[in-house]
Amino acid sequence: MSLHGKSFIAGVPVVSGTDTFYAFDPRTGEKLEPAFGESRSEDVNAALQSAEAAFEVFRKTSATERATFLERIAEEILALGDPLLQRASAESGLPQDRLIGERGRTVGQLRLFAEVLREGSWCDARIDVALPERTPLPRPDLRRMLLPLGPVTVFGASNFPLAFSVAGGDTASALAAGCPVVVKGHPAHPGTSEWVAGAVNRAAAACGLPAGVFSLLQGSRPEFAIALVKHPLTQAVGFTGSHRGGRALLEAANSRPQPIPVFAEMSSLNPIFLLPGALRQKSQEIAAGLKVSVTAGVGQFCTKPGLVFGIGGPDWDAFTEAFQSAIRSVAPGTMLHRGIREQYCQSAARTSQTPGVALLAQSDSEAEETSTQARPLAWKTSAQTFFGQPTLQEEIFGPATVLIEACDLGELRLAASKLSGQLTATVHGTPEDLADAGPLLEALERVAGRLILNGFPTGVEVSPAMHHGGPYPATTDSRFTAVGTAAIQRWARPVCFQNFPETALPVELRNGNPAGLMRTVNGKLTRDALGQ
Repeated sequence: MSLHGKSFIAGVPVVSGTDTFYAFDPRTGEKLEPAFGESRSEDVNAALQSAEAAFEVFRKTSATERATFLERIAEEILALGDPLLQRASAESGLPQDRLIGERGRTVGQLRLFAEVLREGSWCDARIDVALPERTPLPRPDLRRMLLPLGPVTVFGASNFPLAFSVAGGDTASALAAGCPVVVKGHPAHPGTSEWVAGAVNRAAAACGLPAGVFSLLQGSRPEFAIALVKHPLTQAVGFTGSHRGGRALLEAANSRPQPIPVFAEMSSLNPIFLLPGALRQKSQEIAAGLKVSVTAGVGQFCTKPGLVFGIGGPDWDAFTEAFQSAIRSVAPGTMLHRGIREQYCQSAARTSQTPGVALLAQSDSEAEETSTQARPLAWKTSAQTFFGQPTLQEEIFGPATVLIEACDLGELRLAASKLSGQLTATVHGTPEDLADAGPLLEALERVAGRLILNGFPTGVEVSPAMHHGGPYPATTDSRFTAVGTAAIQRWARPVCFQNFPETALPVELRNGNPAGLMRTVNGKLTRDALGQ
């Protein structure tokens, strides 16, 4: 396979002016061919015009047709074979074994949403039949379900070049909902993006769908991203990345004459609380698990634990010593690109300079700047310092964490209450610990989207019960998830049909329930047809 360095607008490769950019191998600094064209405002308009035209057709496709489309995308991605993995590795520095797993997750998400469509109940069909004899006022026939929003803009993520990028969870769920997608490829892995976009285009053509159902625009300029959000035909945005980037998109969306939802996953410290009994019984085991969770993927997971709280004493000291030794043993690793490494170094320097914070440990090996490497780090401080230093609530994206010593359980609870919004919060504790930890757990329920007991937050299962979201600044809307089958609900809105004849209703709301959906009929869940 070869790369052409062009964007795709409605399935057609497009030359975007004369300005170009390149991908670089972060392990060597090597510039990777070819040059990729910077998209222009004309390209943004053309892609969204095509998406809007496609929406008129795509929104009317059946659940089975969209499911087949998603499954065909999965097949086309697998058909790309090893060259896709090799290019993704060259552009991200990620090992091929990790990318094999990520490819599996990507195609698994596509197939999972196909299952969601075939089952069908995601549309939340609700029917209240007419009650013409009701007094003092009759009730009309009311039927409500979720319908697609329209064209969606998705921003590829740097840390998951497959699973959170061109055909990742945002794209899969938006297409499942019936929304055309315009993807802004991440500039760090444009070759990977181009190949995956080609797979999506081939799938759309094979399924007889309008080409405008999907477009990929390449570019590295911030103003290009803002133009996508501000375009009047964009109806929603999906983003995974930095707090600064997500906030800029949110402000752009809110400044439009017609504001639109931005579902941005941005920043999380994923605190861990170690209760006394757990520390007493398994401090060594927790230290070993924490090391893996902090440094896996060079700390470039959104669920990496960045804060660890515990109550001071001999057991906390034993844990701290074990974790110190564990961090020293971890070799530096290559980060995704030079910009991320620069941010990591700046964040680490800011933490080291924070009054009351001391370096606990660092890798025994020096990081090689020419290989874009990051050195694993850990600091220690007190809960009182944490309360007085806002910089300790700023995410360090990379293999680093801060250990925070509290005086008692009350101080742990106070720390939890002072946390900003988080994707996850973890508690390690024995049954006896948990009997006294109710106030702590209640505080964590208010700040986190997923609570973990006696485990670690890294590793996000793609399943119906998963919630990957949290209060701001973890995400822009804590009611929705970016992972799992409920992610489809971001791209739909409820519409109620009052007194419509059977033939004018969406099939999901008709009396016969031909798809056998689980529906709420007169306040009760049922798969029965009306009249049975």
